Amino acid sequence: MADIGNKHRGQTLDGFLEEEGTLAEFQAKAIKEVIAWQLAQAMQEQNLSKKRLAALMHTSRTQVDRVLDPDDGNVTIETLQRAAAIVGRRVELALV
Repeated sequence: MADIGNKHRGQTLDGFLEEEGTLAEFQAKAIKEVIAWQLAQAMQEQNLSKKRLAALMHTSRTQVDRVLDPDDGNVTIETLQRAAAIVGRRVELALV
């Protein structure tokens, strides 16, 4: 049987995504998913509703929905920091 070859065989996922030009997009989405999940967990631990978080952040419930939506990447770092501070956490970013 002839080996038709697979140019991606043995390649890492990061390498494949970088080659496809989508690595940064996937990394940003993964970061947002983790932050949204961690915020939701902290809210649950503290019995903090979305409505209450919105009031404490001086923002709308719609904005809180965006913060907690892992698929919504249109949230500023400042907004994430404000939400994190209210649940006793902080957002850390680093260039590596």
